Amino acid sequence: MEIHNLAHLDSAIMYGIVNEKLRLECSSLDELVSQFDLDLQEFQAKIDAMGCYYDPLVNQLRQK
Repeated sequence: MEIHNLAHLDSAIMYGIVNEKLRLECSSLDELVSQFDLDLQEFQAKIDAMGCYYDPLVNQLRQK
């Protein structure tokens, strides 16, 4: 699964993919956004709409 087209991903699927990428491939949210050439504003809007936030201490998305 890829995360390049955020607008078309179901929120639950995106949540799982992003956390997997953060756990296995990227050491930070900035690295994830850069590595996958994501639009930071679009990404932030999507995680806000999902009721999530990025927790840098555990390098994962978390539910609010």
